[in-house]
Amino acid sequence: MQQILVVDDEMGIRELLSEILADEGYKVELAQNATEARAWRQQARPDLVLLDIWMPDTDGITLLKEWASSGLLTMPVVMMSGHGTIDTAVEATRIGAYDFLEKPIALQKLLTSVNKALKHGAAQPQPNASLAALGRSPLIADLKQRLERIAAMRTPVVLVGEPGSGIEVCARVLHTRNTPWVTPESNAQLADQPIELLNQARDGTLFVHDAATLTRAEQKGMLLLLSKVARSNTRVVCGASRPLADVASEGEFDARLYELLSVMTIVVPSLKQHREDIPEIAGLILNQMIEAKEIPPRQLSTAALNALRNYDWPGNVTQLESVVRTLAQTAHTDEISVEQVTRVLPEPAHEAPQQVLAFDQPLREARDAFERAYFEYHLEQEGGNISRVAEVVGLERTHLYRKLKQLGVKLARRDD
Repeated sequence: MQQILVVDDEMGIRELLSEILADEGYKVELAQNATEARAWRQQARPDLVLLDIWMPDTDGITLLKEWASSGLLTMPVVMMSGHGTIDTAVEATRIGAYDFLEKPIALQKLLTSVNKALKHGAAQPQPNASLAALGRSPLIADLKQRLERIAAMRTPVVLVGEPGSGIEVCARVLHTRNTPWVTPESNAQLADQPIELLNQARDGTLFVHDAATLTRAEQKGMLLLLSKVARSNTRVVCGASRPLADVASEGEFDARLYELLSVMTIVVPSLKQHREDIPEIAGLILNQMIEAKEIPPRQLSTAALNALRNYDWPGNVTQLESVVRTLAQTAHTDEISVEQVTRVLPEPAHEAPQQVLAFDQPLREARDAFERAYFEYHLEQEGGNISRVAEVVGLERTHLYRKLKQLGVKLARRDD
C-alpha cells in the first residue's frame, strides 16, 4: 500500500485529505507542522508528500529546501497553497517539487496530481541531485554557492574535476526538475547526430561526460549544436577530466569551441580535498540503501569511518560509494567493523608498483603510456571486471571500452 504524508496546519484540511486519500486505498500519515513532518521524514520515506506552503513554524518552501540540501528529497512532493503565486510555484518546482495545487483543491485535480506524482516517483526514480551527496564541508558549501549563482542562467558550463569526483551530481544541481535530461550514450553521437540530441534535450539539459576527450569530429558536432542551442532553450553542461585550457594549448581542442565553453568553468574538488565529508557521505549511501530496502539497518563503526576518511580515494566519490555498497551487502552484523573495511579497501595507490615513463618522447605518447598503465592497473585491481573499473575511474562503459581499444589495452577473457 502506497503511503502519503499530508503536512498542513489546518486540521480540517488534514482530515479531509486523509479521508479522500484513504477512500482511494492509500495509507495516510498526518503532520500539523514542519517540525512533525521533519521528524517523520527522518524515520521513514513516504511515497508522496502533500506539503502546505504557509505554516506557522517553518514554511513549506524552507522545509523543501532542507530536504533537498540534506539528500532527503527522494520522493515526489506536491505543494499546496491558498495564496499561491506563479513565482512561488516556479521556485518550488526549481527546488524539486513535482506539482503545485491551489486551495481550495478540486477533488479530481487532487487525485490526478497524486496519481501522476506517484507514477513518476515509481517509474522514474531520480538520482540524488543534491550536493549532500558530496558533503557539507566549507569547500562543498562554496561549490554549492557558485552553482546556485549560475543555476538560472542558460550559458554553457564546464565542470572540471577528477573522474568520480561528483561532476554529474553538480550537473544535476543545475538541471531543472521535470524537464528533459539527455546524456549521449557515447561521444560519437555528438559527431553523428548533434541536432537530434539537441531536439531531445529541448527546454532541458544536455550533459556531456568529458569534453576533454572529444575527437575533432565530435568537437565539430558540439560547435554545430551550440550554434543552435538558444532556439531550443537547452542548457549544455560538460564535464572535463582535464582543464580545457590545457587541451587547447596542446592543439587538441578547437579554438572556437574552447571560446564558447570556457565562459563558465567551475572546478569540482577531489574527495581527498574534503575528506572530512567522508563519514557523512558514507552514512548517506547507507541510509539510501536502507530506504530502498536493499539491506537491513546497518551502521559503520567509528574506527571504520576513520579508516574510510584516511584513505586517499583515487576514484573519489564513485569509488567510495562502491566500497560502502560492498561493505553493506556483505556485512554479517548490524555494525560494519574496521577489519571489514580494511579487507575491502584496495591497496593504496602509492604502494602499487611504480610505472617508469620515458620523458624523451612527445607529450601525446607519454600521456598514452600513462593512461595505458593506469587502466591496466585498475583492470588488475578489479579482476578484469569492466563494470567495476568504469565505476572506479568514473567513465561510461562505452567510453571505457573505446578508450581501452584506442590505447591497445587487451582485455582478459572472463568466464563469469
